[in-house]
Amino acid sequence: MRQYFGRKLFIYGLTFFVAVTVNWLIPRFMPGDPVASMVARASISQPEAVAAMQAYYTDLFGLDQSLISQYFNFWAALVTGDFGISIWAYPKPVADVILGAVPYTLGLMIPAILLSWLVGNWAGALAARRKLLDNTVLPVGYILTATPYMWIAILLCWGFGVVLGVLPVAGGYSFALQPSWSWEFIGSLAQHWVLPFASLFLVALGGWAIGMRNMIIYELEADYSNYLAALGAPHRLIRRYAFRNAVLPQITGLALQLGVLVAGALVTEIVFSYPGIGSLILKAIQNKDFFLIQGTFLFIVLGVLIANFIIDVVYVVVDPRTRAGMAGAST
Repeated sequence: MRQYFGRKLFIYGLTFFVAVTVNWLIPRFMPGDPVASMVARASISQPEAVAAMQAYYTDLFGLDQSLISQYFNFWAALVTGDFGISIWAYPKPVADVILGAVPYTLGLMIPAILLSWLVGNWAGALAARRKLLDNTVLPVGYILTATPYMWIAILLCWGFGVVLGVLPVAGGYSFALQPSWSWEFIGSLAQHWVLPFASLFLVALGGWAIGMRNMIIYELEADYSNYLAALGAPHRLIRRYAFRNAVLPQITGLALQLGVLVAGALVTEIVFSYPGIGSLILKAIQNKDFFLIQGTFLFIVLGVLIANFIIDVVYVVVDPRTRAGMAGAST
């Protein structure tokens, strides 16, 4: 067990190093000058003042140093938890900007992913057992999973926001309120959460249902299922084994979804003007904010690696074949 997880930790550590290095390189190969864009927003007409501000901020952000020096300074700051200062939201630190958006993304994505996974697997398992339900779940699942997030988000905005007028279509809460623990703010937060959640839930639901339905049918036709049936095993026991094997790929898919949830649903958050990480990434790219891009991508890399490590642990617990393979390798 120690050897297995030791190898995994080494692989994850190497992956983290390479991914963070690529993450650092990407903004620096983007066209444009982030400091020039920042100074342009100040609307200063005097050339001397513009030049002085550009020199000041270039030195402040360390962009006047060589790429090698910037790279080592980046790692030195990263070890201490310093992600730098945001160019777009200056003078806010990058960590504060990201932490302000993370609760919205987590509160939106975690319920959407987990509930769609549970309901989708349940519907797919039922569809694999009942022909009448299969004729309904399969086409509906294909329609949902083929529907773009932005299209269903726009439909929900039009239906519930414009036609019925029962739900808000923009923002994370009412623009007339300030974040607080009051019931008025919590109610406004919940109202603005419904439509983005519904768009993410519905699209993901179809994919989980189709995946579970197809995997269970495959497992029910496998040799071990036919062998159990020939021995006279009850159908419920055969289905139980089929479900346990079919759910393994679904667990892997769930881990990948949870790993990238900190990235948010970029298109969905843009459609609803939802103040999550997805919208933050778009603003960082539009404003050429090197440090905010690095910080948001770093959250995504960590999320993917942590989720995959957790799923490795879950696989050892859920799948006895993994433990048997580890025991064989140790001997």
